[in-house]
Amino acid sequence: MSNLADSSRPARPAIAWIGLGIMGSPMSENLLKAGYDVTGFTLERDKLDRLTAAGGTAASSIAEAVRDADVIITMVPASPQVEAVAYGPDGILDNARSGALLIDMSSITPQTSVDLAKAAAARGIRVLDAPVSGGEAGAVEAVLSIMVGGGKADFDAAKPVFEALGRTIVLCGPHGSGQTVKAANQLIVAVNIQACAEAVVFLEKSGVDLTAALDVLGGGLAGSTVLARKKDNFLSRDFKPGFRIDLHHKDMGIVTDAARNVGAALPVGAVVAQLVASLRAQGDGGLDHSALLRAVERLSGARV
Repeated sequence: MSNLADSSRPARPAIAWIGLGIMGSPMSENLLKAGYDVTGFTLERDKLDRLTAAGGTAASSIAEAVRDADVIITMVPASPQVEAVAYGPDGILDNARSGALLIDMSSITPQTSVDLAKAAAARGIRVLDAPVSGGEAGAVEAVLSIMVGGGKADFDAAKPVFEALGRTIVLCGPHGSGQTVKAANQLIVAVNIQACAEAVVFLEKSGVDLTAALDVLGGGLAGSTVLARKKDNFLSRDFKPGFRIDLHHKDMGIVTDAARNVGAALPVGAVVAQLVASLRAQGDGGLDHSALLRAVERLSGARV
């Protein structure tokens, strides 16, 4: 990481973290545990209090957070929020020092990442798009999968930071490539959750012991990280958000639009995108994406 800081700076780069939500808070805390100095900014006061309680520093603005940072990490919901924190007189690009590395770990459109990298380069700021997969549990446990787009030298420099946050860390290609891979990830996850939800309803209506069934399915070819992570949600009907339907709805829009642009057919993905959208329209957008089970139950005649 030595090329991120000059000789007058600490061996570990100073980090600014923008966005302390369900994912951002535990991720920033893992950097603190790894020995990094983290200055954070978010709109919720309680999230800033949580950061300071963990040993971080709360900033009163984006400008204050990024001014002396070597590495700036953003983790916000979607493209509009990335643009809001990056651009303008109070944003990252106008206040970060030349030579800083901006790592956007949000899930946004690939084109937004490409545009951000271009705008940042004009100000001497390097950019990586580095969305993650693994949900809240993966963030807490620092076992996220991190898919990165950008330059090889910047990726190599950022690797120690990524290693404090995740386990599978891959440079996928130039700017926007990380977001493209994340879109594919969200497609696979949504289809997998939908298949699991349909299997749960089928099993229960057939009178099978659901716990036993999911245990044995998890040990065979039908097993998946999705089934392992969401099994308890299905069994308990606990849909406390680890990754909200609202956000998966946004991601399904990204992947269906991107697929259309490159001429890739997504027949199953398109159906699941509509099922996610319908669940959101029924008022369940704030629930975990495992709540797709509720939609299948409704279609099957249950009152939920």
